[in-house]
Amino acid sequence: MSHRIDSLPHLHLVVLAGGSGTRFWPASRRLLPKQLLALAQDPETSLIAETVRRIEPLCPPERVLVATGAHLVDVTREALPWLPSSAFLGEPVARNTAPCIAWATAIAARRDPEAVVMVVPSDHHIGEPSRFLEVLRTALASAEHAITTVGIHPTRADTGYGYIELGERVEGDVYQVERFVEKPNQSVAEGYLRGGRHLWNSGMFFFRAAEFLDAVRTFAPEVWSGIERIERAAKQGPEAEGEATRAAFAAFPSISVDYAVMEKATPLHVVRGDFGWSDLGSWESAWELAAKDENGNSITEQAVYVDAHDNLVIDRSSRARDKVVALLGVEGMCVVQTDDALLVIPRNRSQDVRRIVEALQKADKHDKT
Repeated sequence: MSHRIDSLPHLHLVVLAGGSGTRFWPASRRLLPKQLLALAQDPETSLIAETVRRIEPLCPPERVLVATGAHLVDVTREALPWLPSSAFLGEPVARNTAPCIAWATAIAARRDPEAVVMVVPSDHHIGEPSRFLEVLRTALASAEHAITTVGIHPTRADTGYGYIELGERVEGDVYQVERFVEKPNQSVAEGYLRGGRHLWNSGMFFFRAAEFLDAVRTFAPEVWSGIERIERAAKQGPEAEGEATRAAFAAFPSISVDYAVMEKATPLHVVRGDFGWSDLGSWESAWELAAKDENGNSITEQAVYVDAHDNLVIDRSSRARDKVVALLGVEGMCVVQTDDALLVIPRNRSQDVRRIVEALQKADKHDKT
């Protein structure tokens, strides 16, 4: 199996760009989810813009599809102004990853019957872009033979990720997938780390469009029936297609592509990846990637601290330059400020931010934007 691809004329990129804006509250909101924020090392570039630019050497703008919520299409288009309007797919309602990936894949296949599809999340950080592109090329070569995913070499016993168990080696860094594993408890995760046969599930997938759609037809008939409905309507024109899409999404089950297809498809390959990956799942992750001083603090220009260590201070309010944030005798804290909200939370409880959003919703105080 060759792992070198010099020409990718049939490659289509599908960028998953949904999200509810809860993990990075108060900076992220319903109409400004995580992928539209600049959370990595470039303070001027959104995560989704970094994602698309990173893959441009393999896939030009005219073959990019961005699957997002219908209510996010306009703001997502603003973040990616160089993409054509035909690149943006607005999901009428959120139904997890299987329906939206199947929908985008069907559109790619409609435009190019020989389409090869690469599916990537819009909100991850990649520390080594060149190495990342090498892994993508390997995965695309593998996709000529089997649906393929990328697994991340784990650096710690993390209970927040799903895992992929490696089967037999196919060639080089390509392995058969033995099975997908749900998020483990701490002792199991530690065993995975020691054993070296498990990778973090990155949520990236590579396949020939026709092969994937066959798998959807076989393993997820409730999704396939909706895709068929949309495809029949597309032959009648945009208005009919729009009506069919709304009806199909209303009827789709909310189901992940892992559960609907990947856990059942055979053969299934995984490529080992090690390219400075982070899913940026919390403010803790943002602190880990941020530039820090000798005391481990990542703070704004206006912030001051005394006897404080390993803190993150972010001020996204319109008056940020006129305000001082002062820290005294605190360690491992996140302080995030916007015009209408202030978050103060221990870094090691960053995953619990969504509980604040839930409490705000119950109190009818959650932002409408």
